[in-house]
Amino acid sequence: MKTFIKPNKEKWAELANRPVINQEHLTETVSSIIKDVKLNGDNALIKYANMFDGVQLSSLLVSEQEISKAIAQVSKELKDAIQIAYNNIFAFHKSQQLNEGVIETTPGVKCWRKSVAIEKVGLYIPGGSAPLFSTILMLGIPANIAGCKDLVLCTPPNKQQEINSAILYTANLIGITKIYKVGGAQAIAAMAYGTETVPKVYKIFGPGNQFVTKAKELVQQDGVAIDMPAGPSEVLIIADETCNPSFVAADLLSQAEHGEDSQVVLLSDNLSIVHECIAEINSQVELLPRKKIALKALENSKAIVLNNIKECIAFSNQYAPEHLIIASKKANNFINEIVNAGSVFLGNYSCESAGDYASGTNHTLPTNGFAKNYSGVSLDSFVKKITFQELSKEGINNIGNAIEIMAEAEELMAHKNAVTLRLKEINNG
Repeated sequence: MKTFIKPNKEKWAELANRPVINQEHLTETVSSIIKDVKLNGDNALIKYANMFDGVQLSSLLVSEQEISKAIAQVSKELKDAIQIAYNNIFAFHKSQQLNEGVIETTPGVKCWRKSVAIEKVGLYIPGGSAPLFSTILMLGIPANIAGCKDLVLCTPPNKQQEINSAILYTANLIGITKIYKVGGAQAIAAMAYGTETVPKVYKIFGPGNQFVTKAKELVQQDGVAIDMPAGPSEVLIIADETCNPSFVAADLLSQAEHGEDSQVVLLSDNLSIVHECIAEINSQVELLPRKKIALKALENSKAIVLNNIKECIAFSNQYAPEHLIIASKKANNFINEIVNAGSVFLGNYSCESAGDYASGTNHTLPTNGFAKNYSGVSLDSFVKKITFQELSKEGINNIGNAIEIMAEAEELMAHKNAVTLRLKEINNG
């Protein structure tokens, strides 16, 4: 990690910048994949599976036999752990289901709002070296609570045409039956536009690499909704003298092992604490199976010493991290100061891994500074809010004249006439 000691506030913006990739080449590559899938459907998906994943697919749809086999392969220990996570995630998201009342804004004018599920949603689940079956819980559970009718899941297969057993087990637990062996940008294109086999959906959810992220961005421009803009995963930790440096190091490494482009930031008002945390990182990283990935991520990571914790909070708000950990016995004192963060972990025992798996909060969160204006996935992500209004004769009589005056001022006479005709009918008996 690169260490910066009490940098001037003028330099904060530079320190908060994420590494930039070559967008022009990326956009060109992903655009060509999307176009190919739109034109050639399943044939394009099979071609890219061979090209990118090294697998010759005989079928895109996961069969019932494959799901049954996967269920048998998952250990009871893992099944029990997934059930604990399921219960907590369900409880947290179920609590977000609110019934809004009818409001009479004026006598005779009733207004209300109703949450209606998005009928068809697509879930993208990364496979490969880190098959994120936990993301199925994070997306599938609120989708079910919301009442989404069709859940479509795409995830890349291995070279033997197989999907990770835990992914299939978790999808089955959620009740997802439409599971397809498709990964990368081509999976996003398939769900956005539909192919002979993969159904078209109305909104796409899920994390992925830079190609998946760019594909989501491009299909959104074409009218397909996505969960949020996303980039490499990230964590920012604020640690004071009451932190446990070994915990801090473990949390930083848990993020660094996600990928070589993961972002890891440590803030403190104490240089000695920073040195202790870095020493712990150097020790713990040697024991990680994903050591090579973590070390690469750490090359672009930062440890910054600031004058006090108040400055650390201010820098964090400017950075707007996906995950914010306040490693301090006094963490609760700073809650009201936090305005930009995807998910916050308070105190020395609130590790990011808890939110990633089983505390109950959602781990699908805004990255790359988008926590300044986006929320993480919640129950609301899977519904539309439709407003209703009902006006009686009394209601239109009470507000009709105001509508007429405003419509005439905007020179929209048909709008005015729609009210005038009703008022005349009422007043003429």
